[in-house]
Amino acid sequence: GHIVTNYHVVDGAEEVEVHFTSGLKVYGDVIGEDLDSDLAVIKVDVDPSELYPLTLGDSNQLRVGQTVIAIGNPFGLSGTMTTGIVSARGRTLESIRQTEAGRFFEAGDLIQTDATINPGNSGGPLLNLNGEVIGINRAIQTGGVSLSGTTNTGIGFAVSSNILKTVLPALKAGQTYNYPYLGLSALSTLTLAQAEFLGISQATGAYVTEIVPGGPADLAGIQAGDELTQVQGLFAGGDLIVGVDGRPILEFSELLSYM
Repeated sequence: GHIVTNYHVVDGAEEVEVHFTSGLKVYGDVIGEDLDSDLAVIKVDVDPSELYPLTLGDSNQLRVGQTVIAIGNPFGLSGTMTTGIVSARGRTLESIRQTEAGRFFEAGDLIQTDATINPGNSGGPLLNLNGEVIGINRAIQTGGVSLSGTTNTGIGFAVSSNILKTVLPALKAGQTYNYPYLGLSALSTLTLAQAEFLGISQATGAYVTEIVPGGPADLAGIQAGDELTQVQGLFAGGDLIVGVDGRPILEFSELLSYM
C-alpha cells in the first residue's frame, strides 16, 4: 500500500510508524520525496483488507465557497474532522527546496481554506462532499509568515490534488519529478503607484525583477528591471508578462500555478 503525506512530516526520519484504525501498527518505508510540493510517499506491507484507497478528485473543478472537509491528527487527536470552505485557489508558498543562491523556490496552485487545520493535520486529506481528495493539508498562516507549527488562524493551505496526480507516479517509482523552471523572480502583484513609477500602462501581470544568469528566461531574452526609480528597490525597464499559452496572467501566482 502507498500512503501520501507531507515531506516535512517525514523529513529526517530514520523510521516511519504507520497506525491503522484497526489497531494495526507497522513500519513503513519512505520511497519518494518532493521538496517543491512538500509531498512524500510511504510504502507499507500489510494485508489488503487494511487498506482503504481514497479517490483523487479534480482540484481544477473547485469553486470558492465550496464546502471542504479536513481529516488529520491535530495535537495527537487522531481521526479529527473539521469543515470549512474553499477560501481561494492558486495560492503560492515557499518551496522547501532552495536555489544555489540560498533562496527558496515558489510552490504554486495551493488551495486556501478556513477548515480548521492545526499542528498534526499536515499530510491529511482535504476532501469535497463526494469524499474525493482535492488537497493535502500542508500549512497554516500566522503573523504574516506561513508555518506548520502554530495554532489555527482560519487561513490554511493544501497542496492541490492535481499537483499530487502530477508528481505521484514518479514518487511511487522512487524517482524525482522535474518541474518546469523559468529562472526569474517577479513582483507578486502590482499597485497603480508601482506601475506609474515603472512607466508601464497597466497594473496587471508579472513584472520581472530578477533573472537567473544562463536560465531559461535569460536564454529567451526576458529582461529584469535595472533602472532606478523614485522608490528604493524598485527598478524600471523590466518585462511585464501578461499571458502564457494564450492565458491571461493578472499576477505572478497565476503564472506559477499554470507552470
